[in-house]
Amino acid sequence: MVDKVIENNKVTIIGEVVSEFQFSHEVYGEGFYTVDISVNRLSNSVDVIPLMVSERLVDVTEDLRGTMIEAQGQFRSYNRHEETKNRLVLSIFVRELQFIEDYDEETSTNQIFLDGYICKPPIYRKTPLGREIADILIAVNRPYGKSDYIPCIAWGRNARFAAGFEVGAHIQINGRIQSREYTKRINDEESEKRVAYEVSVSKIEFIDD
Repeated sequence: MVDKVIENNKVTIIGEVVSEFQFSHEVYGEGFYTVDISVNRLSNSVDVIPLMVSERLVDVTEDLRGTMIEAQGQFRSYNRHEETKNRLVLSIFVRELQFIEDYDEETSTNQIFLDGYICKPPIYRKTPLGREIADILIAVNRPYGKSDYIPCIAWGRNARFAAGFEVGAHIQINGRIQSREYTKRINDEESEKRVAYEVSVSKIEFIDD
C-alpha cells in the first residue's frame, strides 16, 4: 500500500545549488533543511526550486553553492500560518540525492509525475494575446491519510481539456516544476514580491475509475 501511494508523486530534478542550508524542522531527532537549486529551462531562463533535505542525506554544514546535484523525491505542500491566514508552501521532499560531476546542459532534467484528484473547479482563461491557460489544483494522497495540494498550469489543448474537469475527477499529470515571481498587495501602500511554485503540464490524462 505504501509503495503504491509513493508512486503517485515522483520528481527527478537536476540543478545547481544556489543557497546555503537553512534549518526547517525536526522529526524524531532527524533534522530537515531547505536549500535552493537553479534549474535551466529550454528557453534559457531558470527556475529556482526549494528542496527539503534530511541531514542524513548530505552534510548540511557544508556550503555547496555552485555544486550540481540530482534529487529524486516528491513535490509536497504544507500550510504555514502567516498572521491571519494560512499560506500554501511547496518544496521537493528529497528521498535520494547525488552529486553530478559531468553535467551536460542538453540533458537538464526537471520531471514530475502526479496521480491525484481535482479539488477545486479549474480556472480557464485566455491571455491578451489569445493563449489558453487553465489553473488546476490537485490533491495527491500520501500514506496515513495526508494529502499534498499541488497547483498546476496547463496551456493550449491541455487547458481546454482540463477546463471540463469536475471536482473529484481522477487525473494523471506529467510535467515540470517551475517558479514564478509575482507581486502580493499587502494594503493600499504596501506590496511585496513573492515566488510561486507550480507544475507546468506537458501531458494530462483523465482516469476513469
